[in-house]
Amino acid sequence: MGQTTFSGPVNSLNGFKVNGQQVTLAPSERLVPAGSALTLTVAAHDGKTILLNTLTGSTVTLPASTGSGAVFRFVISTVATSNSHKIQVANATDVMSGVLAMANDSDNTASLWESSSTSDTITLNRSTSGGTMKGEWIEVQDIAAGTWAVRGMVAGTGTEATPFSAAVS
Repeated sequence: MGQTTFSGPVNSLNGFKVNGQQVTLAPSERLVPAGSALTLTVAAHDGKTILLNTLTGSTVTLPASTGSGAVFRFVISTVATSNSHKIQVANATDVMSGVLAMANDSDNTASLWESSSTSDTITLNRSTSGGTMKGEWIEVQDIAAGTWAVRGMVAGTGTEATPFSAAVS
């Protein structure tokens, strides 16, 4: 059998085989801790789950959107006790478009928060806009130059507020 060489990232929907053996990424290769700040790249982070994992909040910056189809999933693995967990775009051009569902623990209701035409940041503030429990998740996909599609499930307390804002300049 011949050898094929690729340049750039290679994505597979059904895994990879090496010498006839299925190759699976180890959990440590699929899960990426955000720390206090992390700037994502398509080459290093596409298809991975980013753990929002600090008590003082994590800020993650997306790469510029180009329509690459890249997908990043964010999961709260540590509930912040100060500051907020944030996901933001790379520049003043990109926006987020989509919906986040929010459960509220105080009245057992749910809210749906739509982004606006200028939304570029998601802030989980540990109360009204989410970030109150482990397991909350947000997924973003690069669907077009200048646009990140957003969906997810978060949990808030008190009087809920949108997690979306226009904060990147």
